[in-house]
Amino acid sequence: MKTDELVTLLSTNLEPVDRRSIARTLCVALAAGSIVALALSLVGLGLRSDLTTAHAFIFLAIKLAFAFGIVGLALVYLTKLARPGGERKAPSLLVIIPFLVIMVLAGISLAMAPSSHWEKMMAGDQWLECLISIPIIAIVPFAISMWVVRKAAPTDLARAGAFAGLAAGGVSAMAYALHCTDDSLPFIAVWYGGTIVLCTLAGTVLGPRLLRW
Repeated sequence: MKTDELVTLLSTNLEPVDRRSIARTLCVALAAGSIVALALSLVGLGLRSDLTTAHAFIFLAIKLAFAFGIVGLALVYLTKLARPGGERKAPSLLVIIPFLVIMVLAGISLAMAPSSHWEKMMAGDQWLECLISIPIIAIVPFAISMWVVRKAAPTDLARAGAFAGLAAGGVSAMAYALHCTDDSLPFIAVWYGGTIVLCTLAGTVLGPRLLRW
């Protein structure tokens, strides 16, 4: 077979690539991971009992908005990074916006409170539980996301792993928020934000090992 004939044969009956298939698959994967994370949080930790109060509802909404913003942005970047060469199309500065917003709100909250209250506002009563629970709950969403991303053949494995960890951390934070009763903005910034960053760093380290193809 001549080269021209081979090229002609390979180019016959080609179908266009569905660029949205990766995004759809990742959305389904994160939705499944969210269900598992929610079940782990509710069964293992329980639902906070004061959700009928306005205070609890407002701060739950803030926690969910912070984590959901992170998951949404992570999903956008992860969709690009999952494709071969996608890292060239994925400058990732926008992902820091939710962190900056919650840090500014936390700073304002501290500025308006007496300095004697700062330690309590930042540490709360559940800082250790938060530090442990969010990374543990994130394991299943992270594993599912990494499985999907690996099948898409990414080429920047560390960044793809980082954004899978970021998305999983955000999903886990949303699930944990339904249990957590520490509601100060500094607590959310330090412990929710910090544990999500830890999940991102773990993804960065594990990405080159788990996504190699």
